[in-house]
Amino acid sequence: MTRSFYLLGVLLVFAFAKANSQDPETTVQSYSFTLEEAINFALENNYQAINAKRDIAKALKQKWETTATGLPQISANADYSYQIKQPITPLPGEIAGGEPGTFIPVAFSPQNSALINASLSQIIFDGSYIVALEASETFLDFSQNANNKTKLEVRKGVINAYGGVLLAQENVDIITKNLATVEKNLNETRKIFENGLAEEEDVEQLQITFLQLTNQLNSAVRQTEIAMDMFQLALGIELNLQVTLMDDLESLAVKTIDPSLSNENLNLDKSVDYQIAYNLTEQRRLEYKLERSKALPTLTGFINYGAQTFDQDFRVFDNNTQWFQQSITGVSLTWPVFTSFGRKARTERLKIAWDQAETDLERTTQEIRLNYEAALNDYQLAIDSYFTSKQNLALAERIENKNEIKFTEGIATSFDLRQAQTQLYQAQAEYLNSMYQVITNKAALETILNTPNYLSTNTNRP
Repeated sequence: MTRSFYLLGVLLVFAFAKANSQDPETTVQSYSFTLEEAINFALENNYQAINAKRDIAKALKQKWETTATGLPQISANADYSYQIKQPITPLPGEIAGGEPGTFIPVAFSPQNSALINASLSQIIFDGSYIVALEASETFLDFSQNANNKTKLEVRKGVINAYGGVLLAQENVDIITKNLATVEKNLNETRKIFENGLAEEEDVEQLQITFLQLTNQLNSAVRQTEIAMDMFQLALGIELNLQVTLMDDLESLAVKTIDPSLSNENLNLDKSVDYQIAYNLTEQRRLEYKLERSKALPTLTGFINYGAQTFDQDFRVFDNNTQWFQQSITGVSLTWPVFTSFGRKARTERLKIAWDQAETDLERTTQEIRLNYEAALNDYQLAIDSYFTSKQNLALAERIENKNEIKFTEGIATSFDLRQAQTQLYQAQAEYLNSMYQVITNKAALETILNTPNYLSTNTNRP
């Protein structure tokens, strides 16, 4: 019986442990991404991307808010008053048969009164309302273009961060391999020195290289952690979660090389920066147009209906209470005839602001063209540097290998070996950086060209 209870207790403990291990709240969530998967994830979860979508939602609400001002407006109000001390009006005493010169105090207003009133108003003509509707469309278009700009920047940021993590990881792997090779050479050289067949300087030269590589490895590991944190921040993922990258740096760089981009012409209609600059110009134009519209008359129609009751006692909610109805309708015309030339000054000031915006649009156009030429040159240079550094790396590896063999055979000095190793390490770093530059420079060029084709579907451009 005791053994049975013991076995039952053990089974319950294991069952509880298994259930607890499968609890989703205690399971650490992890992610794995290719570059394209990371971009798509960031477009939905990046903090700036989320708020950019909210800006569009706000613009839609503001558009309806503007539209609603020109639609029928209904308001209602109800008032109740109780006169604690009723006002007294003196009447001549002769009215009630009194002596001339005397007065009779009379309270004309009842002690309790209530009023219910509703009114309907409708704009018949208002030039500023028409301009406001146009401005709300322009603002919505601006919000959509700003969202597209955010998408491009998020995409570029994810590509840069993804490549940065791969670069840091590759750097750790290469330094680790170099450190293992140098450590092996150091141990072998130390044994040769202990046997009197090598100089102490040979050991010291390798020790210097070993210590430098150790420091570089520690720094590279920390940089990898920082790069991963930056990548997760770009995606909108909590920093304490585990993330794995599925692509490697070299294959991604090779896939990123696209000579056809050099033949693609800049199209300003696809440039989000140009679209935003145009939206700002349109805003200045509409502000000028709005000020001019204020010189036009405003015509509004209205209708009002109400009911009032009063009594000496409180009988507002009695069925027999008598309500006296009233109603009025009409139109209201407002026309600013003369403003001491204040409106003229404001109109001219806004015209100057519009001219400034037109100049800024032209400057933005030239800056976009300049940035395109620079980005295209940087991308082509990165491709050339990639192939050159790849060849240099192969040469540096052969040189280092030859010097290592010569050093082992006693033909080359430790200084020659260290110089060859330093040259190899520099070639490795240049090769890694060239691959990273190909990836990031292409992303910069695609951002200017708007290659993902993030465009507003509600543009006001002709």
